Amino acid sequence: MFDSLSSRLEGIVKRLRGKGRLTEADVDEMLKEIRTALLEADVNVGVVRNVVARIREQAIGARLSEALDPSQQVIKIVNAELTAMLGGETLKISYASRPPTVILMAGLQGSGKTTSSAKLARWFKSQGRQPLMVGADLQRPAAVEQLRTLGRQIDVPVFSEPGDPVSTARRGLEEARRLGRDVLIVDTAGRLSIDAELMEEVRQISQAVQPDYTFLVIDAMTGQDAVGVAEAFHAALAIDGVIMSKLDGDARGGAALSVKEVIGRPIAFASTGEKLNEFEQFHPDRMAGRILGMGDMLTLIEQAEQAFEKDQAEAAATKLMEGEFTLDDFLEQMQALKKMGPLGNLMGMMPGMPKELKGAEIGDDQLKPVEAIIRSMTPLERRKPEIINGSRRNRIATGSGTTVGDVNRLVKQFGEMQKMMKRMGAMSGMGRPGKKGKKGKPGRGFPGMPPGMSGMPGMPGGGLPGMPPGMGSAPGGFPNFN
Repeated sequence: MFDSLSSRLEGIVKRLRGKGRLTEADVDEMLKEIRTALLEADVNVGVVRNVVARIREQAIGARLSEALDPSQQVIKIVNAELTAMLGGETLKISYASRPPTVILMAGLQGSGKTTSSAKLARWFKSQGRQPLMVGADLQRPAAVEQLRTLGRQIDVPVFSEPGDPVSTARRGLEEARRLGRDVLIVDTAGRLSIDAELMEEVRQISQAVQPDYTFLVIDAMTGQDAVGVAEAFHAALAIDGVIMSKLDGDARGGAALSVKEVIGRPIAFASTGEKLNEFEQFHPDRMAGRILGMGDMLTLIEQAEQAFEKDQAEAAATKLMEGEFTLDDFLEQMQALKKMGPLGNLMGMMPGMPKELKGAEIGDDQLKPVEAIIRSMTPLERRKPEIINGSRRNRIATGSGTTVGDVNRLVKQFGEMQKMMKRMGAMSGMGRPGKKGKKGKPGRGFPGMPPGMSGMPGMPGGGLPGMPPGMGSAPGGFPNFN
């Protein structure tokens, strides 16, 4: 979402690189660029004015560090300011001493409130909690049914009854206590625009359930309009945090960068895709790092730990370092990798990744040719690809709907990867010929990450077969990515 802003800021840093020191003229030029970048990102004008003033004060007023060159000083100042704009610190959820902890969801119609309620319930469930959702949006006939459908997908019960939304919410709280549920999420009605009736209804529901947290769901695509929405709801409800939906869309980021400055409340969670598992706690410092092209390894690690079983990942890493990693193992790791979300998003979290690959549209369809080739092999061919001769290649290509050239590239690159990792394993003492490596020792890369992302040719720390050209070691990348 922040691609345009990120490119602008990276350009500013690049132009300052190599300068001996920051002059006042340099600072003025930098601030002009930053102001333009933020305005182009649809950040509220008042917010831009305040942010630029604070950056100027730090850049000119502070004693410049002798240990940092000008570009590093700019990164340090802008990173701190972006982090503050995005909320400063990650919102830590505290649970009520007398369950349930009540969460009230508010927002306009179409903001993604009902889906965010289900995503939040799933997140609480992953934290070991037992949530109950209440369908108090009785204005929209399909809203309660939508919530029930989502509830079935994540195995979370939904309470609702026809009639008055306020009494429905109150009865939902009683039901949560009766069932021993420790988190209650109340989905309220929205409108196409803010009106007195909407505010009065949601205010009465809030009084009835006395929420521990009131979250405002804002569509990231709304830009500066989000500021007015946030101010109106905060005046009526005293918002505790914002849930930003559709953060994976084409929005320029103005809503996310404006809301904290305006209402003084942080972004608590962010929806990063359409699937129910594409939802995460919002970490301002990590997002600031992404915007400045510094990556977000901590989020990547957390997603990897959720997608990969630790023992399975460590066993695969050991096999990789010992040169025993097979195409069957690779196929298994590729399936697990898909659970981490869109591959383009993962690229954006990796430090040093070329900007043309950040957010690149790398979908499941682009991995299908590689899967098809491997699935068209016999078990013996997957274990020992070196036995694949001309006739076998023809058969595999026909069975997978690819070409013999595609099969050749996959076999060649996989062979190169095996040789390289075997050499690396021998150097580290894990894969000497005739000797087993240390059992359970993690592979290169970071904890829980699949060997396919921590030991393949062509990337920092590896590469990934099946990626577009430039991410594999052989010319042209992998099958069907030319």
